[in-house]
Amino acid sequence: MSESVVQKQAGLQGLSTAILLPSVSLFGELAGLYADEVGPLTSVVGIGLFQRTVLTLQRAGIRQLMVLAGPEEDQLKQALGKGPRVTIPVRWMPIREFPLDDPRTWESLAAEVRGFCLLSGVQGVFASPLIESLRQEVQEGQAIVVARADHEQDRQPRRPSVRVKVQAGRLLSMTSRQDNAALVATDLVVLPASFMSAASHTGVETGTVPIRRWLERAAVDGHVRVWSTETNRSHWYQDVRDAADVQAAEKKLFNSLKGEFEGFVDRFFNRKISRWFTRIFLAGGFSPNAITILAAVVGLVSAAGFGLGTYSAGIIAALLFQLAAIIDCCDGEVARLTFTESPFGAWLDIAMDNVVHMAIFAGIAVGSYLRADGSDGAWVPLALGSAAVLGNGLSFWLVTRAQKIKAASGWRTPVQAAWSDFMLKNVASRDFSVIVLTFAVLGKLDWFLWMAAIGSVVFSLLMLWVIRPSATTRA
Repeated sequence: MSESVVQKQAGLQGLSTAILLPSVSLFGELAGLYADEVGPLTSVVGIGLFQRTVLTLQRAGIRQLMVLAGPEEDQLKQALGKGPRVTIPVRWMPIREFPLDDPRTWESLAAEVRGFCLLSGVQGVFASPLIESLRQEVQEGQAIVVARADHEQDRQPRRPSVRVKVQAGRLLSMTSRQDNAALVATDLVVLPASFMSAASHTGVETGTVPIRRWLERAAVDGHVRVWSTETNRSHWYQDVRDAADVQAAEKKLFNSLKGEFEGFVDRFFNRKISRWFTRIFLAGGFSPNAITILAAVVGLVSAAGFGLGTYSAGIIAALLFQLAAIIDCCDGEVARLTFTESPFGAWLDIAMDNVVHMAIFAGIAVGSYLRADGSDGAWVPLALGSAAVLGNGLSFWLVTRAQKIKAASGWRTPVQAAWSDFMLKNVASRDFSVIVLTFAVLGKLDWFLWMAAIGSVVFSLLMLWVIRPSATTRA
C-alpha cells in the first residue's frame, strides 16, 4: 500500500473537529424554547454550559471548533474568554450568514473537515471519556449517534425527544413518538464529511436542521451506528434543560470524580466526604493549589501534635491527619471540575504529600521518644523515624526521576512500564492515615514507626530497581 493511500486513510479515520450549535438542538429545537428551560450560559458547577462543552471537547482531544452561533454570539465569546484558557482555535460562524437549512453552509463546513466531525449541542453535560472513545471508534463512511436510556419516564415530559430504534448496534429508525423500548438520541453525533458535502442532494425543509434527514437516509444502507451511554458508566451524558437537570448534571460530575492515584480508603471513605468540602471550596473560589497548601498546613499541624507525645494529642493529631487526607482529595476534584489542571499543580500535590508524610514520621518519632525518655530503648523511635524520613525522601526523588523518564523516553518493556505505573500510583496513597489513627487509638504509635521505616526503605529500593538503566530506553 502506498504512503499516500495510508495518509489518506488516516485522514478519513480522524475525528479532531467539532461543530457546536448553541442556539438549537441537533434535531432542530431552539435552545430555551420553554419558559422553565436553561440556556447555553447556565452555570453547572461554576461554569456555563457552552464553556463547559468547549473545555470538555478540548480535554478529550478535539483540536478545532466551529460555532454556528445565533444572536447570543457576543455573550458566548465573552464567556469563553473568562475562566480556564481555551487553547484550540475557535471559528465563529453567525447563523444569519450561514443558515442551518442552507446546503451551502454544510458544504463549506465539510470543506474544512478532515474525515469526520462531531456535531454537538450545548444543553447537555457529558464525560470526556465518551468523546475519547468516539474518536477511537470512527469508521470510514459510518455515522455515529450517541443515545441514552430514558431515565425520566416518570417525570412530566418537558419537550419532545427523538428516539432511536436499534438492531445489532445499527440505527433502524428515528421517531418523536413516546416509545419506552427505544433509546433517546442525545445532542452528540459523529458525521463523515461526505455526509455534509452531499447536503445539496438531500431535500431540506426551510427553517429546519437537516441532520436527522441525513441520518435517516444513511440508516437505510446501514451506515449509522448507535453508541449507547449505558454500556459504560464513564460514558455518561446528561441533558440540561431545567433546574432539575442542572442538579442531576452536577451530581453526575461529582460522582465521576476519581483521582489518578488513589487507594482503597480514598475511594470508599475520603472521596465520600471530600465532595462536601469540594463544594465549599468551589463556592469560595479556592484554586487547586491553594487547597493543596491548606491540606499541607493541616498535615503539618498534625505532625506537631504527634510530637507532643501524649495519648490525647496523638488522637487529635491522627484525626487532623485524616482531615488533611480528605482535603487533599479536593484539589484534584476542583481542578478537574473547573478544567484548571496543570503540571505544576500535579507536582505540588505530590511534593506536599511527601513533605507531610515525612513530618508525620518525624512527629511520631519525637513523641515516642518523649514517652520513652529515660529508658534504655529511647533512641529506637528516633532511629526508626530517621529511617522512615530518609526512605520517604529518597522515594520521592526516585519517583520524580521515574516521571521524567516516562515523559522523556519511556520503558523498554510493557512489564517495566506496568511496574512503574504501579509504584507511581502507590507513592501518593493516603491509605496509611487510617493505620495511623488505629495505632493512635491503641496507644501504640511507636509500633507504626517500624512499619513506616521498613515500608519506606523497601519502597525506595523497589524504585531503584524500577528505574535501573536496563529498564529505560534512550531518548
